[in-house]
Amino acid sequence: MKYSILIQWSKTDQAYVASSPEWGQYARTHGETYEEALENAREVLEDLVYGYEQTGKPLPEPQTLQVA
Repeated sequence: MKYSILIQWSKTDQAYVASSPEWGQYARTHGETYEEALENAREVLEDLVYGYEQTGKPLPEPQTLQVA
């Protein structure tokens, strides 16, 4: 699946915060570096997909970028 990962610097937390918009509040993590935040976000997404599949919940639709 191709889910979005948004990584932003948090001045308050002094860390990179990663989130996946398709999953809402359930897919948020952080890292001291951009790369660490990305890796943590991938792990969270893998866990979410696995959990949803195990319980039979439908996965959210990935957002796609429409470029004109």
